[in-house]
Amino acid sequence: MSKRFTALLLLISIFISPLSAVCRKLSLIDVRNTMEEIFSYHIEVKEMTPTLVKRSFKMFIEQFDPGKIYLTYDEVKPFLELSSTQVESIINHFYNDQYPEFQLVNAMIAKSIERARQLRKEFYIDFMKDGDALQISLSESSSQYPFTLEELKERLRFQMFRMFLMENRFHASNFWTNERKKKICALFEKRFAHYENKYLSSHEDNDPFFATHILKSMARGLDAHTAFFSPDEAFEIRSSLEKQFEGIGVVLREGLDGVEIFSLIKEGPAARSGQIEVGDVIVEVDQVSLNNASYHEILEQLKGEGKREVLLKVKRKGINGSERVIQVQLQREKILMEEERLTYSWEPFANGIIGKLTLPSFYESYNAPSCEKDIREALRKLKQQGNLLGLVFDCRNNLGGFLGQAIKVASLFITSGVVTIAKYAQGEVQYFRNIDPRVYYSGPLLILASKMSASAAEIVAQVLQDYGIALVAGDERTYGKGTIQYQTITDQTASSFFKVTVGKYYTVSGKSTQIEGVKADINVPTAYASYNIGEKYLEYALKNDQVRSAYVDSLSDVSKQYKPWFQKHYIPYLQKKESQWVKMIPRLKANSSHRISRDANFQNFLKGDEGGEEINISINDLQMEEAISIIKDMINLQS
Repeated sequence: MSKRFTALLLLISIFISPLSAVCRKLSLIDVRNTMEEIFSYHIEVKEMTPTLVKRSFKMFIEQFDPGKIYLTYDEVKPFLELSSTQVESIINHFYNDQYPEFQLVNAMIAKSIERARQLRKEFYIDFMKDGDALQISLSESSSQYPFTLEELKERLRFQMFRMFLMENRFHASNFWTNERKKKICALFEKRFAHYENKYLSSHEDNDPFFATHILKSMARGLDAHTAFFSPDEAFEIRSSLEKQFEGIGVVLREGLDGVEIFSLIKEGPAARSGQIEVGDVIVEVDQVSLNNASYHEILEQLKGEGKREVLLKVKRKGINGSERVIQVQLQREKILMEEERLTYSWEPFANGIIGKLTLPSFYESYNAPSCEKDIREALRKLKQQGNLLGLVFDCRNNLGGFLGQAIKVASLFITSGVVTIAKYAQGEVQYFRNIDPRVYYSGPLLILASKMSASAAEIVAQVLQDYGIALVAGDERTYGKGTIQYQTITDQTASSFFKVTVGKYYTVSGKSTQIEGVKADINVPTAYASYNIGEKYLEYALKNDQVRSAYVDSLSDVSKQYKPWFQKHYIPYLQKKESQWVKMIPRLKANSSHRISRDANFQNFLKGDEGGEEINISINDLQMEEAISIIKDMINLQS
């Protein structure tokens, strides 16, 4: 994938996680029990099957070596081409809480780690000799396991060289000096060791990492979205969903001189203290010296085992190269991730304004704002600025979130009616309705989407498109995730953390976004347009299907006791299918296509997105600019 999507995964907010002990208690006895719980929820698979066995071994190997830099084709082949006899034996072992075949894979992995460590030593020697003149090439696709040890060596060297170049972005000054070379070699080896040691330690039945690796591979083998998580992973996901966490408000990065403050969270304890600065290196936490500690050791120390206060010592470099140590006492507290919540703005047009809402996810949390409440408040404030003539709802980078929030957000723009239909494993159908006939905005509405718009974002886009309330602009289709997951991630008291696919959702038209995504009414290509992004590119994705539409709600799932209320207070206010915006689509498409074809910046953007040379383009948000133009057309055509 393009460098546009290269993510630096070493940036993690510091938090208190009381759940780490759960991971240490996990053993092989827990594997079958946990999988049987997952089976009980899953939409299709209810027991260990030959297909799941084969997928599990494939996932076990791939989750260790996704970059194909450790293992060769000949090494993995026996585990990827299991005979029926071997599969039957593995199933029997599973139901007897035995995993000898996985232990064989783990032994193979351990040998590959020792080999990789030796190959990295050779690379470090070459790098120390002449790092800036290294010539690295890779002819073989990394989607295949290398066939020879020489290919494996070249694959690893290529990966290492890329890592060095990425690190150079943070340390461009004097990066290639001998001192810098030594530090970066030590840094990368420390990172590799943290990852590899989890496999080298996985030899005993009570080893939590071995059991976790097996559970991850089995869960992932069920379908594209079922997954098992460690407690720390669950905490990170929960913080992201709820847009809040408890901590001191810093983001760390493991640099060449130690674990340093990469950024401060606005209004967090560290920022408010005025004593912590970006670039400070952590040397002590609660009187425990951490001068040579790894990133993860410092992260563990900062958790504080539930204590509210943390005594932090940091090292700061002066302008003349001198160093001084600063000590500061901070309080851990609940921090809202404001930068990841809804943002809104507006621009004047005619006798009013056009509003712009940007929603990064569908979030909610206990005793904190939800995205539905944030949108309602934003609409209220936009109307205070002037006559709200049109609205752009930007979901281009919205990967989803809570289903309930998607239903509530869609309900802001429609009267009563079915929003989402869920179908579960036994064919059970459930209708999610909006029973509040109040509409918070009813003018021209354009949803700006991309191939990265997924799940809950697709529900909102599809249902508002179904009812004719909004038009969708952006990439030709959205991501295509139309499945529902039950999860234990937000339950802090859960004994294990997983999400499991329990059904599919459909909107009022009976359509499912699974695989197909939401089709754009007007094509306005985004930065994701030319890439193979979406559900259909994932392994083990479920198929697309449809159910009967529900524009006319029969109340088939409503008990007799409540039907009279629905017939009086709900049925009379059912949202009708609108047509005025749909009728405009041919004209709107023609106008948009004409503008884009004559826009030099947009044409340069499209040429750059085709994979050619880098082309200088405007720093403006071209897709939002075009979305505003489409809204203006809608306003003018409406009048």
